[in-house]
This record gives sequence, C-alpha cells and structure tokens, in this order.
Amino acid sequence: MRYPPDHKTATRRRILAAAGEAFRERGVAETGVDEVMRRAGLTHGGFYAHFRNKSELVAEACASAFDTAMPNLERIAAQPTAGRRARLLIDSYLSHHHRDHRSSGCVVVAVGADLARLRGQGALTHVNGFTQHLDRLCAALRLSDDPAENRDRVTHLMSSLVGALLFARAIDDPVRSDALLESSRRMLRREFCD
Repeated sequence: MRYPPDHKTATRRRILAAAGEAFRERGVAETGVDEVMRRAGLTHGGFYAHFRNKSELVAEACASAFDTAMPNLERIAAQPTAGRRARLLIDSYLSHHHRDHRSSGCVVVAVGADLARLRGQGALTHVNGFTQHLDRLCAALRLSDDPAENRDRVTHLMSSLVGALLFARAIDDPVRSDALLESSRRMLRREFCD
C-alpha cells in the first residue's frame, strides 16, 4: 500500500504529540516507547523508522512541546505593559487548571530533571529547544528595555514559577496546595507587576 507523501511527517508529529503528553503526565522514566506508540495508535516496531532511541524522542518531544506554548506567548506579548504581561503569565502558570492538567502543562516542570540527564544529540536538541523557548519568553514579556536585565528578570520569574508549580503539585492536600498557589501568585505579582 502506498502512503501519501506527507504520511511519515504526519506520523512523526503524532508520535511527538503522544510522547509530549505522556512524558508530562508520567515522567520520562515511567514512560516507555511501547506506551508512546500505543498512545499514537502505532506499534512499537514503527518507532525506529522515526527515532534512533528514546533520548532522541524525549528531546524532540520536549522541543515540540515548547512550540505549543506559542499561542499563550502571543497573548502575553499583546498586553500593553510589562506588569500586565507578567501578571497574565503568573496567573495562567500558577492556576489550578495548570496544576491539575499535567499532560498539557509546562514540560519544564514535568521533565526538567530528566532532561538534565540527557547526553549526546538528545541533550543538544533539548538545550537548543529550551534556549529558544527562553528567548521567546524574553521577547514576549519585555520586562526591561535592557536585554541583559530582561533575560535576568525573565529567568528569575520562570524559575520562581516552575518551583511554585512543582511544589503545588507535590502537596497532596488540596487546601495547602491552593494556598501555596495563591501566596506565590501574590508574591510574584508584587515583585513583577507593581
């Protein structure tokens, strides 16, 4: 049977989407290639027609996940002031929805520690994707007119957001987790939005 010319590209995108969702939901170590392929509606045997190994899949799935953040970054960039841009990011990132929906959430929170262990081409692919994502955040947020200060402030804000969301997800008491999200939003708004 002959496939359409874009079949391989479409299949690869399907695998990357399934992997990104699975890695964010369960983590890299807990997600095998079999599960990713099952989620993509494919068999394990087809995996190697698209990727050399799991490390390559992890890096490319995370780079693809960074790309899915573009619509949100465009909404942030459209805000008229730095304070409003920061507030939109803070409020959406530290929302109950983001905390509770891991499979569609921030890839850095879900698999950041796993990605630090990648080696070779997989590590390079991830570093490039993460760097590009940070560049996009800097361009969208524009927290300072000075490029170096802007990058420092964006990096500090993102580090704080990632840590707060990670803590909120780790707390199994909903009341305490909600309180942590609220206090983190309040403190970060005070620092970045006033």
